[in-house]
Amino acid sequence: MNYFQLFGIEASFDVDIQQLSSSYQTLQKSVHPDKFVHASEQDQRIAVQKSAHINDAYQTLKNPLLRAEYILIERGIDMPNEQHTFGDTSFLMHQMELREMLEDVKSSGDVDAALLEVQNVLSSEYLQLSQMMRAQIIENTAASNSAACDNLRKLKFYQKLNIEVDRLEDSLFDD
Repeated sequence: MNYFQLFGIEASFDVDIQQLSSSYQTLQKSVHPDKFVHASEQDQRIAVQKSAHINDAYQTLKNPLLRAEYILIERGIDMPNEQHTFGDTSFLMHQMELREMLEDVKSSGDVDAALLEVQNVLSSEYLQLSQMMRAQIIENTAASNSAACDNLRKLKFYQKLNIEVDRLEDSLFDD
């Protein structure tokens, strides 16, 4: 059973997080270990496996990038691993520019302003790319699914870069 069916929701990129959360709680209650205290060892093991499956499904569907990846995989799109090179040389060049921008924060005369600028650029570009990927997933053609896959990989880069920004911010302001 796919994750959307498990939660009784429409297979769509746009998910009602409150409905998802409510379904999650209901499902988890149905397989809670307390309900299987007097059950056989096998039934207890099955309940634990079901609980783990429900948790994995919930974690996947509540996160937009994981949800997008799941939808694309369900559609039969071959997701390249993260080490697979991009054919988009302009994005590769932009990656280098963003990393340089992040490095320049350390030596900036106004670290706060430089950090804020990096955060604003990343946030704006992430949002734009995310909206584009959402539209491509909704379109659901071979070409749009392929483009969504490429944009998903780009969004993962932005996600990692945001983690680096957070680390940099922590290191700069820990004093």
